[in-house]
Formats: sequence, structure tokens, C-alpha cells
Amino acid sequence: MVAPLLQLSNIAKSFLAVRALKGVSFSLLPGEVHALLGENGAGKSTLIKVIAGAHAPDSGEIEIGGQRLHRLTPNAAHHQGIACIYQQPALFPDLSVAENIALTLEPPSPFRRVRWSRRRERAAELLKEVGAVIDPETEVRHLSMPEQQLVEIAKALGAGAKILIMDEPTASLTQKEVQLLLNVVRDLKGKGVGVIYISHRLEEIFQIADRVTVLRDGESVGTHPVSGIDEAGLIKLMVGREVAQIYPPREREPGAVALEVRHLGCRAAGVRDVSFDVRAGEIFGLAGLVGAGRTELARVLFGITPADEGTIALNGKSLRVRSPREAVENGIAYVPEDRRRHGVILPMAISANTTMAVHPTLFPGGWLRFGREREITTKYVNELAVKTPTIETLAGALSGGNQQKVAVARWLATNPKVLILDEPTQGVDVGAKSEIHRIIRHLAAQGLAVMMISSDLPEILGMSDRIGVMRGGTLTGVLDGESATAHGVMAAALGQLENGGMAA
Repeated sequence: MVAPLLQLSNIAKSFLAVRALKGVSFSLLPGEVHALLGENGAGKSTLIKVIAGAHAPDSGEIEIGGQRLHRLTPNAAHHQGIACIYQQPALFPDLSVAENIALTLEPPSPFRRVRWSRRRERAAELLKEVGAVIDPETEVRHLSMPEQQLVEIAKALGAGAKILIMDEPTASLTQKEVQLLLNVVRDLKGKGVGVIYISHRLEEIFQIADRVTVLRDGESVGTHPVSGIDEAGLIKLMVGREVAQIYPPREREPGAVALEVRHLGCRAAGVRDVSFDVRAGEIFGLAGLVGAGRTELARVLFGITPADEGTIALNGKSLRVRSPREAVENGIAYVPEDRRRHGVILPMAISANTTMAVHPTLFPGGWLRFGREREITTKYVNELAVKTPTIETLAGALSGGNQQKVAVARWLATNPKVLILDEPTQGVDVGAKSEIHRIIRHLAAQGLAVMMISSDLPEILGMSDRIGVMRGGTLTGVLDGESATAHGVMAAALGQLENGGMAA
């Protein structure tokens, strides 16, 4: 029998009165991908922080390579060959990609001479290994979220990790980037590296994992070979109940055109000649590869980078959206991709986050109407089923799914006619994802025109009434949601129709 690279036995960890882990056991074999699943708050993050040395367990045993460790610090974990790739990249924005990678690979010394050419070459080799087309000299602040994730992966590979923890590594990646990453993981398996893989995308688990352990409320509720369990079984283990429909059915037929975009372009955003309609009560999905211009288009529509050419009309009325304020005043709302940086303000209360976009009407003349603030917040907390002790709880204390609901609530409070959602379920668990999908369907049923950007192809196919596909800053095609296929969406994303012709 092959000895495990990592063996955890009866690990327990508490934070004051909260028991985050309750006697969890876990093992990882050489050349194995062991998936770790569970809803947000199930204990996954605490467990991987114990493995990485960031948290010392209150009780239990840790063995690495057959050696029992009495104390595991982050530095000791690094020397044991443990590397972590977290959902939020831990990179220095003002340093170049090559410099960020070198921080892990080059030993610190005040007298060591820096070999700049070798540093760039090594970074380029590692980036190529993960399929990233990134100039090593680029400052990290200029990279997109998916590109930063790929740099993190390259950095970990360069460190020669024997145990690689991947926490939602594909949350910001499209299907093409996901497949490149999974190929990298398969290569690592062949080299004997053990991978702990955390993802809310269950289709990835069945593609790449050998075993899966499910946590619920800080306890392990089962470890199974992936070949011996199906998606429904995993969901039931994670949430303790059946999730009947991840993608709820359409509740009403779309109405009249709400948003009309014609020949829209913005040189600063790289958006060119985009034309489409979104009807009231319709979910218009927007798909495409990273860099295709989906988020850039949303920012143009919301006035962050105003259009240079083309027209935007709302309910037949032509608009000139030169700022987010004008977008909100005209009934356009935008929930951005990175909820922790732009969606919610973590140190602020749920009430302050929910009403932030309506302060001018909530506090006219500077008079503070806190009763009205509580009324609005309570309304949306109840409607969106935000799980929180009180509306004064800090947003940073909520799970990812509940933070996303607060971000949506902020813009619903403006009574929009068009709601733009950029990656609405990125990094949330399967239970929260199902709730968010239900909310989106319900909003559409109330007559809201919804434009949903997503890199999750099953989500695009399952939720969209129609699907617009972007490539190179423009729209290459619009597909009917009921008849669209994954192959058809990817063909349009690559600039080709399914019959081999170029997309319009």
C-alpha cells in the first residue's frame, strides 16, 4: 500500500465558542487529486489553513511523508513542500509578474546579485507551463483576475510543491482556461504531486479528482472514490438535503425590449460595434473567453468607461451614459465581478452596504433617516434570504453567497430597469448558487431585464433565455437559450459557427 503524503487524524479547531472543525480526518496520496467539498462555512478554509500552518489545531495529529509534526508553521509547511493557491491571489500589484514569482523561488539575501535575465526566463517558462500568455515584465496591477490566478499557479509550480492546495483556482476562468489548468493538474499527478482540490464546480470534480471528502458543519460526512458517487449524491452530502433544481425554469415570457444597444464602441475599453437587445423579463447571458470584452462592455453600459460611439436606449428613450451616477439615474444597475473589492465594503454593516447607492434619496438635505435605512435593508434581507444575525452585521462576516446577495440588494434598492450581473455565482457553494439562481429568475419574472455575464458554461446554458457571445471586444453571435449547446457557444467564442462559418 502506498504511504500517504499527508495524513490528518481527528483534527479539531475552535475560535472562541465556534467549533470550526470537529475531529476531521483526511489523507492525500502521491499522484492523487483529492477533492474537498462543502458549503461555505463547512470548515474547508480552516482545514487547509491547518495544513498550510496558518492555524494550529487544538487537537489531532498531522503527518507529512510519514513524519509526525508537533508544530506546523507557514515556513515549515513551505519547506515540507506544501503550496497554496487561494481564491483571491496574494500578489504584489506594483511588482512585475517575474518579480512576484521570484519572491517564492529565490532565497532572500541582502548580498545576492539579481540575475534579471534568468529571472525573466524562469518566469516565462513557468507561465508557458500553465498555458498563460503573459509578459513577465507586466506589473500585476494590470492583469485580470484570471491572469493573476495563473501567475499564482505558476509560482506554486516553480516552488516544486509536493502537496498543492488549490482553493477555487478556476473561479475566474472560462472553459478554455479551466481545461488548460486541469491539464496542468494531470501533469502534476503524473509527477507524483498530491493535489487537494477545492471547487464549487462539480463538473470539474468528476473530470479531475480521484477521491472526494465532504465537510458539513465542521465534520467529515464521507470520503468516496469519485467513480462511486454521482452529482446528486455529492450535493445531498454537502447540503444535507436534495437541491431539486440548480437552474430553475423560466417563470414568464419576456416582454418588450427594455435595453437596446446599437453599434456601441469604446476605444479605451476595447469594445467595438456591439449591438443587441435585452427584453423586460429576459435573462440575456453573455459568454466568451477571458479578454473577450464582456466585463469591459458592462463597464461601458454603466458609464465607468463611457462609449465613444453608438447608442444606448432604455424603454425606447435614447441615453447618454457618461458616469455610473447617470446610469443609476436612468435605471441601469451593475453588480461587478470582484465582490470583495467592488461589490461590498467588508468593514461596513449590511445596512450601510445595502443603501449606499440610494444615499441621495435616503438622506435628502443631509438629514439622516436611519429608520428608512433599516426598512429598506430589512426588505431586501428578507426577500433575498440573506443569512445574518442582524442587519448591522459587518459584510465581511458573511459567507461568499450572502455577500453576493448584499451586493445585489444594493442595486435592487435603486429600482433598476436593467440589472447587469458579472459572474454572480463566482466562488459560492452549490446551495448558495441555487439560491442566487432562484433570485435571478424571480427578478426576471417581475419584469426586470437581466444581463448575466458568466464564465461558467453550464450556468450560461441553464439560466439564459438568449446567449450573446463575445470575442475580441465585439459580439460574434446571439444564440437561443433553449437550443444552444456548449459546442455552439465555444464555436462562437472562437469566431466560428457550428457549421464552420464565421460568426456574425
